Amino acid sequence: MPVPPRALTLALPLALGLLTAPIVAQMPAQQPGQPDKTRVAAGTYTADANHSQIGWRLNHMGFNDTLGLIGGETGTLVLDPAHPAASKVSVQIPVANIMAADSGLTAELLKPGADGGKPAFFGAAPAPATFESSKVTLGADGTSAKVDGTLTLNGVTRPVSVDVRFIGAGTNPMKRTATVGFEGSATIKRSEFGIATYVPIVADDVHLTISMAFEKTA
Repeated sequence: MPVPPRALTLALPLALGLLTAPIVAQMPAQQPGQPDKTRVAAGTYTADANHSQIGWRLNHMGFNDTLGLIGGETGTLVLDPAHPAASKVSVQIPVANIMAADSGLTAELLKPGADGGKPAFFGAAPAPATFESSKVTLGADGTSAKVDGTLTLNGVTRPVSVDVRFIGAGTNPMKRTATVGFEGSATIKRSEFGIATYVPIVADDVHLTISMAFEKTA
């Protein structure tokens, strides 16, 4: 015997409520990550690639800025809150994931060189970029730092400094792992990495905004 449409209308919200009630009951009363340094646990962390990304921005012809994103960063962080200056970070940046807001520009960034020649930007299968820290200088506020290191991009290695800010720490309730998060900013000159196409009409300076989460593994 078919169920009347009105009965389905009444039963569906009730069923959904019964299914989601246990999940809602388990949700924390506040965000798990908090800007509290005492929550940071010492150890080795790995990057949460699903929630780590680098935004990039450069000026286009003096009119406005072009924005884009590279997601899926991986890497490790060795962290000891008692000795923050001894921290070390190593990050791999999948340049092949680069995106611009315009699909045509994204394709241009990953376009191979004509007749096997050098591409204008990164080419069809760019190698991942890497950043390796060499020095950490803690800020006076205790939650910021300057991280010096080397960036290898497009086959070129250059020194780069990243201004880093601690965002939060706590236990991820989904994975039940100690997690820390940071934001960083840096500026590089793309010509120094062999990508000088259209400079200076399109700006040489590329501004990077880095957002990364790390999960404790040991």
